[in-house]
Amino acid sequence: MSQKGFYIQSLDGLRAVAVLLVFVGHAGFGHIVPGGLGVTIFFFLSGFLITTLMRQEYEKNGSISFSKFYLRRVYRIFPPFYLVLGLVVLLALTGILPNDMKWDALLAQSAQLTNYYLIYGNADHTAPGLTVLWSLSVEEHFYLLFPLVFMVLARRFGHGGMAGVIASICLLVLLWRIYLVYGQNAPQLRTYYATDTRIDSIMFGCLMALWNNPVLDPVKDRSQVVVLSILAGAGAVLLFCLLYRDPAFRETYRYSLQGLALFPVFYFAITKSHWPLFAWLNWSVLRYIGKISYTAYLIHPTAITLSHNYLQTQGILAIILAFALTIGFSALMYQLVERHMSALRAKLHQ
Repeated sequence: MSQKGFYIQSLDGLRAVAVLLVFVGHAGFGHIVPGGLGVTIFFFLSGFLITTLMRQEYEKNGSISFSKFYLRRVYRIFPPFYLVLGLVVLLALTGILPNDMKWDALLAQSAQLTNYYLIYGNADHTAPGLTVLWSLSVEEHFYLLFPLVFMVLARRFGHGGMAGVIASICLLVLLWRIYLVYGQNAPQLRTYYATDTRIDSIMFGCLMALWNNPVLDPVKDRSQVVVLSILAGAGAVLLFCLLYRDPAFRETYRYSLQGLALFPVFYFAITKSHWPLFAWLNWSVLRYIGKISYTAYLIHPTAITLSHNYLQTQGILAIILAFALTIGFSALMYQLVERHMSALRAKLHQ
């Protein structure tokens, strides 16, 4: 594998699945389609990719360049983020989008603190449709802290020991959620949005990057029956998490179980991408949606609102128009902004 990075088609397919789940959930089918699972998939994927790249760099250089790491994150996250935020604020100020914006909320969103503002502030005061920025806040907080954590662990442990520490962190976050929900009767907003209660969804991806990484580590040859059995078990866990509606369970154990279940899904989506079970993730249309999924995630609530307002309906035509607006805007952003930022990021891997 080149130190400049790596590309796995099926991971773009999984990005597409994640953003489509979120879109459909927000388009009015949240009672059927698990949009929240889409966010968890994004979290897992981020943790896996970031940690894999760190492993590559550390194994080659014996260290990690913090400046290059943060520049790569800036090139990746900030341009679409602030362009979409600016556009939505402009649409709100001109009356195209209904709003009750307050400057403190906009400041929190600009400063990557949307998640805690939603908990302790008023969601109605944020830029309309951009409460989805809460998940970006969680990721940004992770990016801020994890390089230092990785370096400290890498200098003391091998990959197995590092994985053990990460697994312990995941367990501690679960115990923290259990304490908040069962001991403090914390509201759902507290456990769903906060970095300290959701960061384990990213850390599970880090765990796979350190232990049995399907990109960097030797892949064990397992029979088809064994692989399918493992995947069936993972699927059963994910289905249980979707169907069991107890509120306390959903805000405590659900995220941990989903993280564990996504481990084999990602592992075999990468190592068995040629199997019919995963080959559809490599379809060109899904890979393209995966490439533009970041902007699609940011803009889709605005597209849904504009579509409903224009057509004066919540029906299927409004959903189709919203999807077209989402894909069209995201494709334009990719061509004009993201691919150029991607080229700059690639130079930082040299």
